Amino acid sequence: MADGAMTATFLAVIGGASLLAVTARRLRPVDRLPSLEGWALADRSLGPGWTWLLLGGTIFTAYTFTAVPGLAYGNGAPAFFAVPYTVIVCPLAFVLLSRLWSVARRHGYITAADFVRGRYGSPPLALVVALTGILATMPYLALQLLGIRAVLTAGGVYPRGAAGDLVLVALFAGLAVATYRHGLRAPAVISALKAVAVFVSLTAVTWLVLERLGGPGPVFEGAAQRLGGPALLLSPAQQPAYASLALGSALALLMYPHVLTAGFAADGPRTLRKVSVALPAWTGLLALFGFLGIAALAAGVRAPRGGAEAAVPMLVDRLMPAPLAGLVFAAIAVGALVPAAVMSIAAATSFVRNVYVEYVHPTATPKRQVRIAKAVSLTAKVGAVAFVFGLRDQDAVNLQLLGGVWILQIFPAVAVGLFTGWLHPRALLAGWAVGMASGTYLVVREGFSPIVPLGTGAGPLEIYAGLAALLLNLTVAAAGTAVLTRLGIPRGADTTDLPSRLTVRRRPETGAKNP
Repeated sequence: MADGAMTATFLAVIGGASLLAVTARRLRPVDRLPSLEGWALADRSLGPGWTWLLLGGTIFTAYTFTAVPGLAYGNGAPAFFAVPYTVIVCPLAFVLLSRLWSVARRHGYITAADFVRGRYGSPPLALVVALTGILATMPYLALQLLGIRAVLTAGGVYPRGAAGDLVLVALFAGLAVATYRHGLRAPAVISALKAVAVFVSLTAVTWLVLERLGGPGPVFEGAAQRLGGPALLLSPAQQPAYASLALGSALALLMYPHVLTAGFAADGPRTLRKVSVALPAWTGLLALFGFLGIAALAAGVRAPRGGAEAAVPMLVDRLMPAPLAGLVFAAIAVGALVPAAVMSIAAATSFVRNVYVEYVHPTATPKRQVRIAKAVSLTAKVGAVAFVFGLRDQDAVNLQLLGGVWILQIFPAVAVGLFTGWLHPRALLAGWAVGMASGTYLVVREGFSPIVPLGTGAGPLEIYAGLAALLLNLTVAAAGTAVLTRLGIPRGADTTDLPSRLTVRRRPETGAKNP
């Protein structure tokens, strides 16, 4: 049963998030007509501070903050692939997000599928990019609810039965109303509270753990004894899986619609480059959460079978005073609200722009597009709640694992397309189909494990299934392009003003020096 002080602190932080969401209307210009760009991208007006808060709060979800330490608690060193993975994201974001923003702003693109439509002149390719993004986002949205429920259950704040379900629905309802009315501005404002709550609470938890357990040395020694020693270090056989999972996850992350939506809301490419340089502060936060999973082992926390993500909440409940424990639980709960809101907005925007307007109502007015997007966003949240209550938690986890493999298959069309238009849209479609089919087969064959063995013999190479499928995807796309080009099959018109092939720009050689 939750302590009264813990519950009071938790409710105070959640109430603060609700009040902040209401103030989002002040960020909206009153003299602008309703538009999808205004609702979904906050009129592309967020400066470096707000963009850093929103992008970091979107990338680093509540489920990440519970799953990574849970994996460290159960498996040791392999869990820390999330640290290099999020480090790799930073230079990729520096290059890809800023370039994609410039093209999107020039042509009024709101989604990645908009860019693909303009780059390749292929409605079918744009459609599969949009649908892949929506398909990969929905289980990710459901996982945010699972993260909240796991944390609150471990802390005793989540009542059992229908009462607990009502608590979860009430938390999500406030978010749904704020997002419906104010669009992306609502999670942007809440992201400020998320950053303060998470950074402050995690610093307090880490300091207390180090003080109670005697420092980093005893923590790792105690955890090594419980795991059997070597589990805290990667074996040579684990290194290919670790490296490929980190690389593949980084490439996939920037293809998710919610990450691109948060990036498109920036006020310019310079802002995105500044934010990309500052994102490692969030990575440090994630590393500390992983360390807490190790600390839970050293402290002798006994998580329920199949519920390793509860290890850190149980550690917090054991070591921290009730008010601080309530702050930690509230921080993680608020941490789920920001990405959940952005995910629902991104999915709704993709549907409206690339399905509804493209195939159902091409003459829809901006006001009608916003109205449909709001309805779809609300439907997505309701669907996530129904998914959580109607299916097993493991089903959502399995679908999210598949979602990471699926979203990686649009990388050639989007990321490669930013630098060269050589790939033929029909070849990209064929590569996408091969990547989706092979990636799904590999993951399902291994019992929904993202790591799959390749090759035969005594020691097959184990790598990330999404990366293996992406290599097949690129191979088919390149070979198909060569064949289609040789056959003279026409491709759609490119309207993006980007170079059709990779070029190296050289400065003109003059005798005078640049001022």
